[in-house]
Amino acid sequence: MTHPSRRLLLAAPLALAACDRFASARTPEAPLAPPLKSLADFPVGATGMTGQLDDPVWVAAMRRHVDQITPEWELKPERILRPGFAYDFSASDRMVDWGREQGLRVFGHTLVWYSQGLDVFTDALPAARFAAEFDRYVSTVAARYRGRMVGWDVVNEAVAEDGDGLRDCVYARKLGSEAYIVRAFEQARAADPEAVLFLNDYNLENNPRKGATFLKLVERLLKLGAPIGGIGTQSHLDIEIPAGQIRDFFRDAGSLGLPIHVSELDFPMQRDGGRMPDLRSTIERRAQQVARVGELAEAFMALPARQRFAFTTWGLRDPDSWLVRAEGKNRPDESALLLDAQGRANPAFQAVAEAFRG
Repeated sequence: MTHPSRRLLLAAPLALAACDRFASARTPEAPLAPPLKSLADFPVGATGMTGQLDDPVWVAAMRRHVDQITPEWELKPERILRPGFAYDFSASDRMVDWGREQGLRVFGHTLVWYSQGLDVFTDALPAARFAAEFDRYVSTVAARYRGRMVGWDVVNEAVAEDGDGLRDCVYARKLGSEAYIVRAFEQARAADPEAVLFLNDYNLENNPRKGATFLKLVERLLKLGAPIGGIGTQSHLDIEIPAGQIRDFFRDAGSLGLPIHVSELDFPMQRDGGRMPDLRSTIERRAQQVARVGELAEAFMALPARQRFAFTTWGLRDPDSWLVRAEGKNRPDESALLLDAQGRANPAFQAVAEAFRG
């Protein structure tokens, strides 16, 4: 009688052989998605953070797919601006240096944002000091990277949430609701004269009222002499918005003749809280994603070539998304980008590829 352990040893090669047969019979994994940047005749971008720079898988994916990078957090006021109006550029320097070492265009996000810098830029600060520190911050940050940035989001999210006028914020209260925006653009232009300067906002496609208010603001600021060089639409898409709404916004935005940057594209499958239970099937959500992202890509491609500044996703692969990360929306199962965790094409990828190829 063969000892049980001996039977296990004899059975092991047979089991391995069976596994090999079954493995060879399985459908092979889908290949990596073709490089995004190879599909376009304009820059394709994604965001990155210092914590990802030491991840060889992420680095390889960035090298494969993009030719422009936006530091996701490192250039925001909450990271650079320290107590007492001191500055810390350690993280932003690392991101900008890495991007340029990789041969990527680097895009700066963001110089002025209503929600940040509020520990030092307060209503209690005397007006003259407030204005001086505002000018110093914008000019110092922009000048530090003079000639190294392809563009800047100079002011971020200036329009009210519902599109009813401009957002109330400390910068507007202390410097004037439009004057602070003009001032920021003037300081940025003087500090980094070759960079394209953008006014950037979100829900411009999702909310037609907000989109219209935003475009009217751009027109007013240009008449006031603000050196606005481009329009940034974040494109955090609600996949349930009516068909045609994205196309309509891009048509109206394009009529201003400025370069347009799809600056923060993602398209979450899950709804934010506070709404009715989501009873859509995964198949339905994916179909809505493909339709809306395809419409966005087609609307971008309908612009004259000189107005297609760049097409940037907010994260490269699903797990890179702020929607997935614990410090973001903390949705581990979210799939809101063009690539999955392994770098394979998500369903919306093909819609973008088809639009880019015409």
